[in-house]
Amino acid sequence: MRKILLTGIAVLSAVFGWSQSKTLSGFSDSTAKKEFAAEEKFDSYLKASNVDRLIKEMSARPHHVGSPGGKAVSEYIFNKFKSWGYDVQVETFYVLFPTPKTRLLEMTGPTSYKATLEEPALKEDATSNQKTEQLPTYNCWSADGDVTGELVFVNYGLPEDYDQLQRMGIDVKGKIVIAKYGRSWRGIKPKVAQEHGAIGCIIYSDPKEDGYYQGDVYPKGAYKNQYGVQRGSVMDMPIYPGDPLTPGVGATKDAKRLDRKDATNLLKIPVLPISYHDAEPLLRALEGPVAPDDWRGALPFTYHIGPGKAMVHLKLQFNWDIKPVNDIVAKLAGSERPDEWIIRGNHHDGWVNGASDPLSGQAAMLEEARAISELVKTGWKPKRTLIFCAWDGEEPGLLGSTEWVEFHAAELQQKVVAYINSDGNGRGFLGVSGSHALEPFINEVARDVTDPETGISILDRRRSLDIENTKSSKGKKELLMKKTISIGALGSGSDFSPFLQHAGLASIDLGFGGEDPGGEYHSIYDSYDDYKRFKDPTFIYGVTLAKTAGRTALRLADAEALPFEFKSLYKTINGYAVELISFADQLRENTAVENQLIKEKNYSYAGDPTIKLLPPTIKDEVPYLNFSSLQNALTELEKTTNELSSALAKGKFSTAKQDEINQSLYKAEQKLLSNGLPRREWYKHAIYAPGFYTGYGVKTLPGIREAIEQRNWKEAQDQIEIVSAVLKTFTDYLNGITKNAQ
Repeated sequence: MRKILLTGIAVLSAVFGWSQSKTLSGFSDSTAKKEFAAEEKFDSYLKASNVDRLIKEMSARPHHVGSPGGKAVSEYIFNKFKSWGYDVQVETFYVLFPTPKTRLLEMTGPTSYKATLEEPALKEDATSNQKTEQLPTYNCWSADGDVTGELVFVNYGLPEDYDQLQRMGIDVKGKIVIAKYGRSWRGIKPKVAQEHGAIGCIIYSDPKEDGYYQGDVYPKGAYKNQYGVQRGSVMDMPIYPGDPLTPGVGATKDAKRLDRKDATNLLKIPVLPISYHDAEPLLRALEGPVAPDDWRGALPFTYHIGPGKAMVHLKLQFNWDIKPVNDIVAKLAGSERPDEWIIRGNHHDGWVNGASDPLSGQAAMLEEARAISELVKTGWKPKRTLIFCAWDGEEPGLLGSTEWVEFHAAELQQKVVAYINSDGNGRGFLGVSGSHALEPFINEVARDVTDPETGISILDRRRSLDIENTKSSKGKKELLMKKTISIGALGSGSDFSPFLQHAGLASIDLGFGGEDPGGEYHSIYDSYDDYKRFKDPTFIYGVTLAKTAGRTALRLADAEALPFEFKSLYKTINGYAVELISFADQLRENTAVENQLIKEKNYSYAGDPTIKLLPPTIKDEVPYLNFSSLQNALTELEKTTNELSSALAKGKFSTAKQDEINQSLYKAEQKLLSNGLPRREWYKHAIYAPGFYTGYGVKTLPGIREAIEQRNWKEAQDQIEIVSAVLKTFTDYLNGITKNAQ
């Protein structure tokens, strides 16, 4: 199947001529030739063997926050940058970081079972036996707790699952819930459970999504074996990321700290992740209704919801310590514009050995930095300053990057042209999301990097995947005619979040994947042995990431005219608005139809006669929201972005004038900031934010969208006016650049 797909890609590329002509935005013809020549040299210095060695050496020991292994990895990275001639320093912040001291999960009835809560060492995995250095299986930021209660299965533990439970007449108040990983970020599951009165939450990986149902399990295959456990943070990051005790300010030694009970992004109930080996006896003991078809997993018994005789005792205690996080910051000063910064980042901390997450991305970034240092030896120097950041504390909640951005925010908002992020990396297709004013620019970068498996550009290969995944013939035709890819919007889950959503700095997130099976995520099996066998065996996609992110950084560093194109941003925001208005209209129609069916007692019982549901609740009618101010603001923005694009294309500017325009362009993203989203003021970007109930998943025009989803009509109308005002401010700012360029 894979050979057929690759052949199809090559044919489509030849037939439709996907590769664009070799323009280079922001460069004259002569400087573009120099840039291409420099990039060719840069490519020649990149070695897959170096990526291999870097991953192996950095993943030799567990290296979580505050651990000896974490200190060793940060020193290793520091010394690498130092040896390559960078001006490098360590910036240390002091953050809360809980680690477990008591973990107990047992079923006390109708039968007894004590969960193992361990992942066994494997002879096929050389670093899986480092038990004394490994963090045990746990969810960071769980509350301390000693609770006993009836067990209820809540599917993925999302709001709609609790709606279904309510219709079944099942209340989780005072009970312990067990939820499957998947469909949302893990921290949403205990958050929603807590909102519904649960006293504890257990999260397990069902083999249907992440185990033997998908393929052979580790070590025979890549998928999660019966003992594998996904560690991870359950901080309520949609409220704010970073150190919970210092929201909005850098967590320096003398920073003013909240009392832990006052941190609004911390849970009040105990939470524990377990393997499907430990989940099986708990789920098997459940009684009550048979679970709906789409709730059932792949364990070998009938899934029931509970409650019943199954009683569970969960006891968790943590060491709530202040730990150092060490950010490594390496600078290569710009020769002409040293106070304009291109920042490149990837975190270095892992839950255990972290070969895939994050060291595959960290190794690519280090090889990228080394290759640039080789380029410097030939006489080349970046015109703008390049800064490479190896972040600590990303896994518990973006600790290192958030504290750094909060501490340096004023300076960053003056100097940062763009932030370029990566994280774990694998084999397959380009994934890219970020600030949409950089969408045309990133398409040019992707056009000029060759995919090592197919020999076509990573742009064309990504387009082939998008076409393959599009169901409608009309959609396929549109994508075939389009010569570019659309980049995604950024939610959360990696270190771009404080840059974009708090400080308003243009950001791009890059990585490769899609052909590398999962299973190892946040377990002791995220190891060099696993990565080399199943993720990127030749390490060539590490080189491909270095080429992609390296070109992104080099072109932004040397561009005469910074390649921000706000017409693409307008089209994206307008698309969000059109979709949102349609969503509101559809919600109104659906609510009316559903209410009528309820009144007529014409509703289904989930297609399963064994599941008896209570009648649905009549919902408030959806009012007609007034979107006119938003539509008017977007009309003005369209006009302005067209005029700005024309003025910049026609203009022949002096160096001083171009510098002035460039600074205005890269600061424009900050004009899309508001005073903060409702109930989570840390998130200030009016266009992109992680969803309140999706976590990593993005919500676009989030203030308006989430108010509609939560049926808060007054807030929705208020947010329409707030976003419209932000867009007007942004438009006025772009008008100022246009006048300056005419």
